[in-house]
This record gives sequence, C-alpha cells and structure tokens, in this order.
Amino acid sequence: MSANPDLDERFMAAAERLARRGLGHVWPNPSVAALIVRENEDGPVLVGRGVTSRPGMAHAEVNALNQAGDKARGAACYVTLEPCSHYGRTPPCALSLINAGISRVIVGMLDPNPRVAGRGVKMLEDAGIEVTVGVREASMKVLYHGFTMRQLRQRPHVFLKLAASRDGCIGKAGEGQIRISGDLSMRKVHGFRAAYDAILIGSGTALADDPQLTCRLPGLAGRSPVRVVVDRFAHLPVGSKLVRTCVDVPVWLICGNAADPDSLDALAEAGVNIIRVPASETGIAPSVILSALATRGITCLMVEGGARIASSFLTADLVDDLCVVTGDIQIGAGGIPALHGLDLADVLQDPRFERVDAGKFGPDSFIYLRRSGA
Repeated sequence: MSANPDLDERFMAAAERLARRGLGHVWPNPSVAALIVRENEDGPVLVGRGVTSRPGMAHAEVNALNQAGDKARGAACYVTLEPCSHYGRTPPCALSLINAGISRVIVGMLDPNPRVAGRGVKMLEDAGIEVTVGVREASMKVLYHGFTMRQLRQRPHVFLKLAASRDGCIGKAGEGQIRISGDLSMRKVHGFRAAYDAILIGSGTALADDPQLTCRLPGLAGRSPVRVVVDRFAHLPVGSKLVRTCVDVPVWLICGNAADPDSLDALAEAGVNIIRVPASETGIAPSVILSALATRGITCLMVEGGARIASSFLTADLVDDLCVVTGDIQIGAGGIPALHGLDLADVLQDPRFERVDAGKFGPDSFIYLRRSGA
C-alpha cells in the first residue's frame, strides 16, 4: 500500500480512537492500537485491528495480525506508538510485523524512552519495510503523556479535577458533603475515572464524604481505577465504602511510619493494599506519593481532592492537567474554600497552564487547563 498523507491521517485518527478505549485498563503498558489495511481494486480495506491486551498478553500489533491472518502479507500497518524491539514477556512486535509480511508501517510517535526510541523503526527498515513516522504526533503525545512521564520522570501524569461553587467553595463547615456538580458533570467525571489508572484523595475527604470513587456509567462499571487514599495515620474506617468494596475495586492506602499498627492490620485484613512511605510533620510530600505510585506501575493519576491535597500538588508544581468545574450554586457564609492557602482565581490565571477547552456541562461550567508546552 503506497503512501497517501490524507489516508494516513484518517487511518491514524481511527487508530487513536481505538487506543483510547484501553486507557486506564492496561497499565503499566501504554494503550496502543494497530490497524492492518490492504489496498484492493475498490480502495483501502481494513482487514485487522487490535489494541493492547492486559500486561503479559499480546500487544496491539499481534492482535491485529491475528485478526488479519494471511491478508496481512503485503498490507500496511498503522500503529499509534513505535512497535517494540525487545524481548520481554512477549516477543518484539517489530519482528511480528516482519514475519507477517507487512510492507509498510505508519507510526504515530516514537517510543519516548531515549534508550530504545527508533530501534523498532530501524528493525523494520533493515527488513526492507517502508516506515513513516510522526502521523498525528501531537495527538499521540497527549495520548501517551502518562507513559512518557513514567518513562522519563519516574512519576505518573497528574490530572487534578476540582469542583467548586460559584463563590469558589467545596462545602460548608459542619454540614458534611454538599453536592456541587449537576448530573451531566458527574457523568463526565465518571468518564474521566474510567480513563485513568488510579484516582487519589486525602484522608480528610475520605472521612468527611465516605466516597466510592468508582466509575458508575452504564457499560463501564468494570473500568473503575485503583482508589488511592493518602492517610498518614491510617484513620480510614474499615466500615467505609472504600474498604467494603476493596475486593472488587482495589484500594491502596499510602501512610507514614507513624500509622496506627492496629488500624493497618485491620485494613490489610479487609484487603486494602498498604504502602508505607516517608512522612514529615506536615504530611506526605506529593513527590513521594507519585514515586510510590510509579514504582507500582501507575502511569496516569486523577486527583479528586480535597482542598489540602489539591493545593499540595499545585504548590509542588506536579499538576499536568487541571479541570475546574463550577457548579450553579452559591455556598455563602461558612463555605470551605476549594483550595487551601491558594486562590482558585489565581490558579486559573497561572502562566504555567494554558487553556485547551472550556464550556458547559449542563448548568455547570468548566475550564480545562494543560501545562504550557506539554
């Protein structure tokens, strides 16, 4: 199949959409998609497609080749990320493409790891296969921001989601949880959760709100992220919704060495994964949290609060994407600010971020920011 920039763009866009289906589901591996396309008398025909399977199972290219069968010989392969060139739990995908007789490979972006970047392409070219690199590369960099961040900086990509009232509050003192977001906003948040490896809150939010932190959209109930609670002293009750459901959806508790031993024993007995990390008198540093999560394979982390956790990540300059949802309510006197020690209006004007989207979720408004230059 000969090169055609317009067709390459279209098929790579289709591969990107397919790859997004695996986000939050295949970590620590990146969610890759591959399309096998043949040219016939009527034009290009899709004969195979595949996405990354669970860790240790077949990669996207192999799944696509298996579906294409003999039709893969002489066909083109569109793949969102450079085919791997090393032997791990599975053989090199580049070698699988060579053995299948693929004639041309179109790559969205090179592997971000500088130690291996370009090796898959070289293996293909050395076998006489035509290779095109960088189709929809800007989109692929966003798609693989978590994989890239873990490879290069040994931490996950961090997405902070804030919900606040019109007057910048998340609740009222002494009144417990106050619903700020409307139904459409909540569905959007659940969609975010389904695309992330893990979701994180602080102990204050866990105790005050007793949240589930699951994805409860129809058809996506099995796509809930790992639920992470930063709880220096292990105060999370065994009877909380998080602990009661940890057999179905994992809960990781990050605590310090001063955590109560009896509480830790009870939580571990219930099925909570205990992660001990260094802590200071002021708490557990965000950098320590992220390092612990990256070590365990997390590539993309969604931070949902509360105010202290959100502020600590912002102050540490460890937020990559930020979505602020403003509900159509006013809290008034006694309101609890959405951030601790920071002004939300100032954050929205922070030059570290640039606005990439804004609009409405029903009656609520939202602003989506991304780290400048990312």
